[in-house]
Amino acid sequence: MNTKEIGNEGEKRAAACLEAKGFQIIERNWRTKRGEIDIIAVKNDILAFVEVKTLPNGTLDMIQRELNYQKRQRIIKTSKRFLLKHREYNNSYVRFDVIVIDMPGLEPVYHIENAFSE
Repeated sequence: MNTKEIGNEGEKRAAACLEAKGFQIIERNWRTKRGEIDIIAVKNDILAFVEVKTLPNGTLDMIQRELNYQKRQRIIKTSKRFLLKHREYNNSYVRFDVIVIDMPGLEPVYHIENAFSE
């Protein structure tokens, strides 16, 4: 499998994990000119913007590098664009989650709730 296929498979597994926890997937790979959010999911009054990282050879340091300040800011700005277009979620509790797939030393699908904030 190439990198794109590995990423797509990881996102599919992440979406299944969220659905198993009672989330409804609203969007996958939601894009603007300046950013993308892998998964947007809702459960009750929680709106989760989820970044998925498939890292079969990864480390905790690698996650920190992958989710540097610029990447987090791009996700936050993109989430604000989503909220502008989808005002029905304006009263939701917004959080930014990360789901790590296949990283050694962690569960195969490892969900980090509230991984970062604005």
